[in-house]
Order: sequence, then C-alpha cells, then structure tokens
Amino acid sequence: MSTETSALTRRDPSPITGNAIVRVGPVNPTVAQALIDDYDALILPAGGPEREAFLDNHAESIRVAVCSGKIGVDTELMRHLPNLEAIVNFGVGYDASDVAQAAERNIPISNTPDVLTDCVADTALGLYLETLRSLGAAERFVRNGTWATGVNFPLATRASGKRVGILGLGRIGAAIAKRLEGFGCEIHYHNRSEIAGSSYAYHSSAAELAEATDVLVVAAAGGPASAGLVSAEVLEKIGPKGFLINIARGSVVDEPALVSALQNGEIAGAGLDVFTNEPHVPTELLELDNVVLLPHLGSGTHETRADMAALVLENLRSYVNSGELITPVS
Repeated sequence: MSTETSALTRRDPSPITGNAIVRVGPVNPTVAQALIDDYDALILPAGGPEREAFLDNHAESIRVAVCSGKIGVDTELMRHLPNLEAIVNFGVGYDASDVAQAAERNIPISNTPDVLTDCVADTALGLYLETLRSLGAAERFVRNGTWATGVNFPLATRASGKRVGILGLGRIGAAIAKRLEGFGCEIHYHNRSEIAGSSYAYHSSAAELAEATDVLVVAAAGGPASAGLVSAEVLEKIGPKGFLINIARGSVVDEPALVSALQNGEIAGAGLDVFTNEPHVPTELLELDNVVLLPHLGSGTHETRADMAALVLENLRSYVNSGELITPVS
C-alpha cells in the first residue's frame, strides 16, 4: 500500500465532522472517550438488525473508521462504506482489515509501530524463559502442594546459549534477537528477503530455519501471505527437542498441526501468546503441561497502551486536519 496519504486522497474536500467518523468494535478506553468528547463519533453496533439500520442511516457519510487490530474493518463492512477514506488502527497488526480492498480503493491504514516493540519483545523473552525452563508448570507444582510431598520437579531445558531462529526479523523480531543475544544465543532468521548487513545467519525458508535452530520464535506479520507459514513440515523440522514461541498472530501457525506435534512429542514445547480463534483456545492445549498459554498480552502494559492510544489519536487528528496519517502502513 502506498504511503502517500495527502489530502489529495480525499474524495470529499469538506471538513470531517463527527458523523463521518465511526468506531468499529471495542477500542482502548482513552481512544473511545476521545472519540466521544473530541469528535462526537458514531459507534457501529455489534451486529443484527441494529447494525443493519445503522449502516442504512450512516454508511454513506462515514469517511474514517477507528478500530483495533483484533477487529478491523473487514471485507463486508468495507463494502458497505462507499466513501471510506482512511482506517486508523490501534495496534501494530492490521490484518483484521481487508488490506487488499483498502489498497484497491486507495484507503490508507495507519497502525502503531515502534511504541509497542519493547513490551512485545519482553513478552517473547518471558515466554522463551518460561517455556524452556518450565516455570509455569513449576509454579503450579508448588501451588498444588506437590513439592511439599517431597517429590522433585522434573528437569527442564537450558535457556542460554541456544540457537534461536527468528521468523520475521522486523522491528519486533530484531528487538527479540537483541535480548536473546544477552543470553549468549546464536541468532538465525528468515524473512521474505535477506537483510543487508545483518550479522545473523539467514535461511531461505521457514523449514530451513527450523531445522537449523533449537527454538523457533515467530514474529512475522499476520495476514493471508503468512497464514500457515509454520506448517506441519516446519514443526517436524523443529524436532522433539525443539521449541516454538509465537507472539505474532495465531494464523501464522497451523494450529491443528501444532496440537498434534505437542501431543505426540514431535516438539518439546511451545509458548503461545496468540491463537487462531481468539479468545478461544483449543481444549487440547489447555490439557498439556508443556505449553505456556497467554491471553494475547504482548503489548499489555499501562505505559505502552497509553503510547499506542496517543499515536492513534495523533493519526486521527492529523487526518481530520490535513488528510495525512502520521504512521501509514507501507
């Protein structure tokens, strides 16, 4: 998608007022309140007859949509908004919106890069340590009284000095790699193309990366292009002593294949912050003790969410005033 987001992309040169802005789905409370207080924005009903009536009344007047990375402006909704000019997205991921249709219609999308990089990378590091060292299972071992009976907790896997593959060496992937270097890890990566000047070992495919490393960390962007990238074949290459960490999108991993690999000991364990059908997690994963499960909290700190909210509102304010987004998706 082009980063050219000047006022020339507007089909309507008139000022953007409240009934031209719609909130799609739940958003950050600070953003939600600002949409009411500063813009008197519309709120799209969740579904049913109320949503249909809302679109009948307001669809043609809506020019800007504000949404979260989890909800987005999907294919059907975008088709119902003939005069939509811009999508302001809360989150670095924007794959919940129909990116292809937005590109065809010259509708720019903004996201919130950089401000959440450190917290997501910190979460990945926490998952890495908790998964390899079985820290979650160890805490449950204490809490349920097993340790008090005199039983020893099973040995885990050393976390330092591992060969770690980063699948997607973008902002977040690079921040994860930097943290793991502090643990003496040897970093490998796979991207759509090799990064010039990188000191890390490049591999031409996800399967090749998995075979060459002890731990595969998924940091690739979501969307159709990466769906199922971590396939049954890739999981097989990870091997029975290897681990998978996913802080990207659930869609990047073939979830049924992952469940099977974990159940059958084809990989040693997994640390997951994201799932295919959030907030629903496969029952089979809930029953496994070699999996660490988090509720998609990668950027979930007070500080980062405040920074994300501020950037969303800056993008909205900028587009309303000048027709330009501050952080358009490239």
